[in-house]
Amino acid sequence: MQPWFTDAKLGIFVHWGIYAVDGVQESWSFYDDIVPHDQYMSQLDRFTGAKYDPHAWAKLFARAGAKYAVLTSRHHDGVALWDTAYGDLNLGRDHITGYADALREEGLKVGLYYSHSDWNHPDYATTRKPGRPPEMEDNRYSECSAEDEDLDAWERFIAYRDGQIRELASRYRPDLMWFDGEWDRSEEQWRIPELAALIRSYSPDVVFNARMLSEGDYATPEQGAPIEPPTGPWELCLTINDSWGFQHNDHNHKSLSQLISYFTETIGGGGNLLLDVGPMEDGTIPQPQVERLEGLGDWIAGHADAVYGTVRGLPAGHHYGPSTLSADRRTLYLTLYDIPRAEIGVRGLVTPVRKVTVLGTGTELSHRVVGGLHEAVGVLWIAPPTAADLDPHATVLAVELDGELDLYRGSGRF
Repeated sequence: MQPWFTDAKLGIFVHWGIYAVDGVQESWSFYDDIVPHDQYMSQLDRFTGAKYDPHAWAKLFARAGAKYAVLTSRHHDGVALWDTAYGDLNLGRDHITGYADALREEGLKVGLYYSHSDWNHPDYATTRKPGRPPEMEDNRYSECSAEDEDLDAWERFIAYRDGQIRELASRYRPDLMWFDGEWDRSEEQWRIPELAALIRSYSPDVVFNARMLSEGDYATPEQGAPIEPPTGPWELCLTINDSWGFQHNDHNHKSLSQLISYFTETIGGGGNLLLDVGPMEDGTIPQPQVERLEGLGDWIAGHADAVYGTVRGLPAGHHYGPSTLSADRRTLYLTLYDIPRAEIGVRGLVTPVRKVTVLGTGTELSHRVVGGLHEAVGVLWIAPPTAADLDPHATVLAVELDGELDLYRGSGRF
């Protein structure tokens, strides 16, 4: 795992493809027969990208506080965002070079999404996942019956896949490859180790998500925030509204306060938030999404010490809210969502506290320890901040410790 990833905290996911023309669900809409296949594919000729400005994207992502972004180079529909020489489904022009160059100019790491699956390739639905019950209905876009398997056709598909991956890896030298669609086949069918070696031959330090199976570097929970965070590196991918790509009728955007809550809970559990935007077909990001990214960036800028250079915070039960810990383990950052009505309690804190301040204003708050018996330490009580020190979305308290964090996790004296 590359250190830049675990300290990034925020990335931006970009789902952009022909599905934005009619505002339908990406790939799945034809796969599930919601939209006729011909109608879905007719969007290819109507996709313009007329106002696509990758520099504007990169500057917005940087203002949001993100340290990397991930763009859908090719979704399950097989339509490539670059001028690939493999297959006949691409936009006839390269939309990735400008994206990669703009991100790097802003100091952001370059991520590319690529789907293992390609439901439009003529050689894709020529085999099936081993162990799949024969009585299960086959989807004509993704698999065939056992008696109709064509292993030569599957070899042609792998050659096509490898050709596209070689183009992406050699041209753009991605810092991160975000794979998807792994459920359709086995690791052996995908030839995961060989695929990883191919990419690493161009980008030796590339990071893979868990959908590269045995070669994955970090867990990738999707949409649902984990109640118990994964133990290793991880990332929550989350939409701003309910859709990954642009959909005309989806106005159910999460509020800025909700997004800050998702973000602080995620980094408090040691993860990154990969927050998705869905540009319109002309390449412009919808204004409600722009506003939320900028609002999140403003909050992060005012609380940067509690974000960057931190590790996962207190386990559940010590503080009623998320927290992070400085890399030297000597400053604990407590997040408060609500206006405190009384003192703020922190349980099980063995290390003495030197000072408590409100992050952003510097106001010092009084504190005291009450109770405790033998090894079971007392509760740290912190005086609540005044209204003038409260952030409208989430207030952060910096607890400076007299040494590295040490916690009591026992059950007390019986």
